[in-house]
Amino acid sequence: MQSEPLFPGRGYDLMLKNILMAEIMPIVEEFDQQKNNDTVYKFRLRAAANNFIAAASRLPRDSGCFPPCGFQVQGAVYNCITCQYDSCEFPLDCPVKEIKVNENNRTQMWCKVPFLLPTDAEIVWRYAMEKTMLMDRFDEVTVGVDPLYFIPSARPEHSGTYQCEIFSQEHSLVRIYYYLTVVPMAQIGHAELQDVFEQALLPGGQFPPLSPTDPFTLWLPSPALVTTCLTAMLLLVFLSLGMLHWLSYQVGNKESDPAQETKLTEKKKYLIHC
Repeated sequence: MQSEPLFPGRGYDLMLKNILMAEIMPIVEEFDQQKNNDTVYKFRLRAAANNFIAAASRLPRDSGCFPPCGFQVQGAVYNCITCQYDSCEFPLDCPVKEIKVNENNRTQMWCKVPFLLPTDAEIVWRYAMEKTMLMDRFDEVTVGVDPLYFIPSARPEHSGTYQCEIFSQEHSLVRIYYYLTVVPMAQIGHAELQDVFEQALLPGGQFPPLSPTDPFTLWLPSPALVTTCLTAMLLLVFLSLGMLHWLSYQVGNKESDPAQETKLTEKKKYLIHC
């Protein structure tokens, strides 16, 4: 089965025109001057068409189309049969790209395409809570020319589908989709504990040894931090000893002063007699 031929892309318009004029104009001039019978030009025109197709087929075959999506005006190719440019015939909607990020981490999504965009391109960002490509499920978020959508600190409520649509003169050129999944911190901690538990169930109840490519590194505190901790501990010990000494001194004074106790007893008796 013969494959469909690729025709020259944009940028070869002038070359194609020159090839066509070189084949057709001599026949037109002869026809105007009536140098030959009309039946002769039937064969001359057929030969000119064959020569044009042969010359055009020697031009570069790069179509300039970038799959899989988008209306690509610059990538249109010239069809020698219809004498018109055929579009790349890609859908506007691009496949959904999956993004997964942990909670509190930042993430970014780019509205970029590999093909050339018009200078008046406008970008619209939309958001839907579920995973979808249906237009009526999206709410408009921003409108402008910024191709970057940035989330500095992702939260679980940021999960959902983000759509980027590029317009030119109110005509849609492409729609790009991202499905963002934000993993909560609680789920991350549970997964880590589950991993520790599964490793503890290995034969012998031991964790797998470190591989040679992952050497163990012992992180020691800095001397300044060690000095500060020791000073705080000594200060706490001295304060505790001082408090114990003061309490023992107060108790000893109360037990070793009988005169004060006699005076209080006499005062109580005096109050009773009165």
